Amino acid sequence: MQTRTSAKRHPHDDAPDTAEAFRRLTSMPAGPERDALRDEIVEAWLPMADRLAGRFRSRGESFEDLRQVAALGLVKAVDRYDPERGNAFESYAVPTITGEVKRHFRDHMWTLHVPRRVQDLRNRVRIAGQDLSQTISGRRPTVTELAEHANMSEEDVRAGLEALESFTALSLDAELPGSEDGYSLSDALGSDDPALDTVVDRESVKARLAALPERERAILYMRFFGDMTQSRIAEELGISQMHVSRLISRCCGRVREQVMRDVA
Repeated sequence: MQTRTSAKRHPHDDAPDTAEAFRRLTSMPAGPERDALRDEIVEAWLPMADRLAGRFRSRGESFEDLRQVAALGLVKAVDRYDPERGNAFESYAVPTITGEVKRHFRDHMWTLHVPRRVQDLRNRVRIAGQDLSQTISGRRPTVTELAEHANMSEEDVRAGLEALESFTALSLDAELPGSEDGYSLSDALGSDDPALDTVVDRESVKARLAALPERERAILYMRFFGDMTQSRIAEELGISQMHVSRLISRCCGRVREQVMRDVA
């Protein structure tokens, strides 16, 4: 059974006249005959789906993949279209197909998660840059020029320009531009400084150490800052080494308990 594609044209040059086919499709029961008619309608509209996919050629995705995504959007449009509502099929199919392609980019192509608003800003900035490149030669358009052309604020233009760099990510193992010795981005990354933990611990106990009796503070200072042995501290203070050991243990335990209580 052939789908009528008469000479009657719609607003899109590649839009066939399938109004009658859709009316028949909605009245047919599920089965091979209905599936065949559905496939004919989809095939008739594939040229327009390909044209819509072509609008996204320059965005980092292969055209063949874009055609597949657009075809999926077309199938969804055919399955969901209701001719009884009185609207031409292309008025429903175009936004459905375009939305499917845009959803593909949003869900599969961005290396970093970028909010929808920023993605929209990126697209507006990209289109404005393409337009201005036809009138400005020898340099890139400035932020002010982009903002005026796209009717955007300069802040939004900067956000869009940053998003242009977020579409793909550079491997940490990639050699940096201008490097001749294999120096990669990972070589330039910093690492955690173990001394930071020492700073945190020192600041945490400072107030508690200051609250200790003078003799106990002196013992701790000689042991941990003067690097003196317990026997030397005992000789310095005229007390037994065992007493020094008990004082150190008691002071450390008390300070530790107080600091942990503060943290909790």
